[in-house]
Amino acid sequence: MSAGGKRVLLASPRGFCAGVERAVAAVEKALELYGAPVYVRHEIVHNAHVVRDLEAKGAVFVDEAAQAPEGAILMYSAHGVAPTVRAEARARGLRTIDATCPLVTKVHKEAHRYAAEDYHILLIGHEGHEEVIGTMGHAPGRVTLVDGPEHAAGVTVPGRERLAWLSQTTLSVDETTATVEVLADRFPQLQGPPSADICYATQNRQEAVKRIAAEADLVLIVGSANSSNSRRLAEVASDAGARRAHLVEDATQVDTAWLEDAEVIGLSSGASAPDALVREILALLAARGWDRVEPVRTANESITFALPRELGAEPAGDRDRPPGEGTARRADTAKRTGRA
Repeated sequence: MSAGGKRVLLASPRGFCAGVERAVAAVEKALELYGAPVYVRHEIVHNAHVVRDLEAKGAVFVDEAAQAPEGAILMYSAHGVAPTVRAEARARGLRTIDATCPLVTKVHKEAHRYAAEDYHILLIGHEGHEEVIGTMGHAPGRVTLVDGPEHAAGVTVPGRERLAWLSQTTLSVDETTATVEVLADRFPQLQGPPSADICYATQNRQEAVKRIAAEADLVLIVGSANSSNSRRLAEVASDAGARRAHLVEDATQVDTAWLEDAEVIGLSSGASAPDALVREILALLAARGWDRVEPVRTANESITFALPRELGAEPAGDRDRPPGEGTARRADTAKRTGRA
């Protein structure tokens, strides 16, 4: 990265991941096929702008399946649901569409498998998060929630020899690694999942933020306050050396006082934040002298997920990518040391 002068270091990858693209496209496709209203249990993804846009198109967001009229279409959000929610929907005669991110579904399957094999599961995650609630529902009575390394140091488990850990997909990679280390030290018999549960998009966005944070006076992360992966990006920026890091919903939340003593500004966005919001902040910064933008790429992403089977096998995101229902096509993720 070059030195000197006002500039913006623009992180890449950033913004929508394949799971979010799939979920948003699923709501739009359902509205196209069936017309409004299409009911969605909880926010389809954690971003206020996305939710408002879909509401304007005819989506109705509800807290529980019971709030959707009998026989209506109900979509499950990208964060997934417990089996009890599916049972409730069936009992009400709802026509359901499952927009759960396939990577979250993978964790659900791991939880079910471990429970069937008589393991007790230590689930690393944040209490009350929708993804955590859904995962715990796949192994009722067999999950203990662990929220970070400090909690791991004192957590108690049933008197079982068979222990396994799983994690929420949107956590800080570094904090999760530290949590697993504490657990493994306390419970040598602890088993891990066959592959890391933190999703590729979360990891890639955190790596990109680490790169820009080391040189930035100020890092702005675009995302909603209830977005776990967006909040983690702000934390990662602070931990990686940024003098200041702020999570902002959009350009209206950028306090111009933050810019007064900044020269290098880092900019990224959470996996549920539309890139239009990033462009608005770039325009705001350019108007104040930060018109030099340096993209900083740390990985290439080429994953796509097919739309839920209830909507057909058309892939979400780039329509020219080959479909593959329930599968992802992934090119090798190349770590790079230069700018894009």
